[in-house]
Amino acid sequence: MGDGQGPRGAAAGSAAAGEAAVAARRDELTGGVARAHSVDAWLFARLVAAREVRGELALLGLTQRQLAGLFDRHFAAGLHAAAAIGIEEASHAAFVAAMRDLLTGLASPAVDREDVACIATIVAHACLRPDHLWRDLGLGGRDDVTAMLERFFPALVARNVDGMRWKKFLARELALATGATPGPSPGCPGCEDFGFCFPGGH
Repeated sequence: MGDGQGPRGAAAGSAAAGEAAVAARRDELTGGVARAHSVDAWLFARLVAAREVRGELALLGLTQRQLAGLFDRHFAAGLHAAAAIGIEEASHAAFVAAMRDLLTGLASPAVDREDVACIATIVAHACLRPDHLWRDLGLGGRDDVTAMLERFFPALVARNVDGMRWKKFLARELALATGATPGPSPGCPGCEDFGFCFPGGH
């Protein structure tokens, strides 16, 4: 006799297990929410844990030096990052570099410059992935992305007066900054809502 768990139930169970693993690693990195060094430490722990538990640290796009620096600045003493070599498809290298430059140029002076470089890199690489930005970052929803961007790039958030979806908005801002025709981020065509965001495919 079956256990009564259909495909949807199995998928939900797998997702819940994945979230539990992410939460456990996040708490290990920070020592728990009450002991986290800062809200930035909590954010970075979530971003790192979301990829690390799946063996996907390379998708963050961080160099080994950046990752080690992140651990030294924010995480519990004695913990070390697993090896990760940043991956970047040659066809998207120019996009990543330009997005990183756009973001760092709009960074708040109140945040650590090394943290800005890490967030800019992580966001730029997430734009290569085929889902909503919050999912590609491993966050809980759009509000989490908004809070992150408000913390690091408030001037950018202030421009999104129409409440445009963040990945689409970032691609538009990059195009406007470089004199290109606005269009989707490299990862957008693989998203379930591509037709909604870009009717006609552009």
